[in-house]
Amino acid sequence: MLIEVFKSKIHRVRVTASDLNYIGSITIDEDLIDAAGLVVGERVYIVNVNNGERFDTYIIKGKRKSGEVCLNGPAARKVQRDDIIIIIAYAQMTPEEAKDFQPKIVFPDEKTNLLT
Repeated sequence: MLIEVFKSKIHRVRVTASDLNYIGSITIDEDLIDAAGLVVGERVYIVNVNNGERFDTYIIKGKRKSGEVCLNGPAARKVQRDDIIIIIAYAQMTPEEAKDFQPKIVFPDEKTNLLT
């Protein structure tokens, strides 16, 4: 049996842009992707602190050290520029694996989205 377990989180980043006409996804600064142990194309869950919206999408690699966090496609309707969001990923594993698993949590600077 596999269970779904909290794998990683980018906690409280600022939305820098939204692009309704893009085909979909979230563009994230490559430094944040790496620090959180995420993978381009991975499914992530977005929680908007400002309005309570919760939705899922997939990751697109953004420019390294840019602080970019851009919601694309229909997800752009669920955020405003400068909203604070939390990006969460889960992984499937056995209960035995889950007992010792340690998630990665990243706390970037909330104003710049850069790692300090």
